[in-house]
Amino acid sequence: MKDAQQDHIYATPQERISRFSFDERVARCFPDMINRSVPGYAQITAMCALFAERHLRPGAHIYDLGCSHGAASLAICERLAERPFTLTAVDLSPAMVARARANLAAHCPAARLDDVELIEGDILALEYRTAGMIVLNFTLQFLPPERRAELLERLFDALEPGGVLVLSEKVRFEPEAVEREIFDLHHDFKRANGYSQLEISQKRSALEEVMLTDTLEIHHQRLEEAGFARHFTWFQYLNFASILALKAS
Repeated sequence: MKDAQQDHIYATPQERISRFSFDERVARCFPDMINRSVPGYAQITAMCALFAERHLRPGAHIYDLGCSHGAASLAICERLAERPFTLTAVDLSPAMVARARANLAAHCPAARLDDVELIEGDILALEYRTAGMIVLNFTLQFLPPERRAELLERLFDALEPGGVLVLSEKVRFEPEAVEREIFDLHHDFKRANGYSQLEISQKRSALEEVMLTDTLEIHHQRLEEAGFARHFTWFQYLNFASILALKAS
């Protein structure tokens, strides 16, 4: 977007570091923030469109939950420009929904705009209609851990037979020695993308009680318990991973 900015939120020392939130400051610089912080974000977004192309039946519904600027929704709309489908993109942040609306209005193929609905809302409270695909990119990690299994069960129930779920998350590792090595490598990645140690440290403090990560094993266990017939990690780059889960036909 033309008014998107570079991320300088944590570039100066802060006396009191507030809890991280997806407010207007973050929404304004989010594309820069996520591309410099999350390895493989662009690849994951692009693959969501390819998963839709491969698995979505014509006329099916798609959910993009925790849509932020609508990157996955936009990728799907561009890739499936000629295929009939409907899409609901949801985010709890008013600032993110406003940015997603502007982003889709500017870049989504005109023929697709009437098929896309943007909702400001809580995905834990949403009433889900039958869907052929659900995208949950870097969203579950911000929900209370005790509500995560419940949400996945509801999403499984909402998916039609043959439907797919894309679940992308920052993950933690066991044993601790592996977690520390990957943790340090991720900080190297952020420094290589221009973040200072001060920025890295202050953002980590802001996220400490907001983003609570799980291991890949926990994610797969939840998917199994929710009822998914097949689920596999198709992408991993440092401590960021994406899983494709398929409901039996």
